[in-house]
Amino acid sequence: MSKLRTDAEEALRGVLTDGMTLAVGGFGLCGVPNDLIEVVRDSGVSDLTVVSNNMGVDGKGLGLLLENEQVSRVIASYVGENKRFAQQYLDGTLEVEFAPQGTLSERLRAGGAGIAAFYTRAGVGTPVADGKPLAEFDGVTHVQERAIVADVALVHAHTADPAGNLVYRASARNFNPVVATCGRVAVVEVEHLAEEHLDPERIVTPGIHVNRLVRAKPRVKDIEKRTVRPRATASTN
Repeated sequence: MSKLRTDAEEALRGVLTDGMTLAVGGFGLCGVPNDLIEVVRDSGVSDLTVVSNNMGVDGKGLGLLLENEQVSRVIASYVGENKRFAQQYLDGTLEVEFAPQGTLSERLRAGGAGIAAFYTRAGVGTPVADGKPLAEFDGVTHVQERAIVADVALVHAHTADPAGNLVYRASARNFNPVVATCGRVAVVEVEHLAEEHLDPERIVTPGIHVNRLVRAKPRVKDIEKRTVRPRATASTN
């Protein structure tokens, strides 16, 4: 498998530079390419623009890059539970561009599909539309949104085959497929490597989009918020 690398450090060797744009899969702490993010942190690259639904939580996921002060700009739909993200934004040390979640996903998809821009009703009449071209279609105002093309895409997938075709597991799929297609270089950490080619009907991301693969390290899956019911008292009747 020529796309396979021995570890995450080798998988990102030679592609990380100051000032680059990273598109990163994940939603909260689900489907996050943690091994690859840790290599970005350890590399020391700075002035990064990060495109992701959100920036993880304090001390986990993309929160590691914020703590290391490597990020200067974020394009996201949600501040979420990351206190450092919110504080850096409020302090003016971090530039943040908010996008409606569906719009953000479509901007990433458009970047991968070679579509330069599109029009949507989402955000019209709000600060989201400030400074952007407007157009009327069928009597309804739409705002123009530009596609996103990243220098490098960081992706987490469940299974890859020898050609680099990918499938995802349940909600860990989230933003990963659109992120995988929008990067000039797509680097994927994968939980399982199949010896045979995957059933074409199962493939979500075709291998032509994938440049480098690495097997993800086994790790305990983080839970952003653990919510449980009180244990019911057993009946004595």
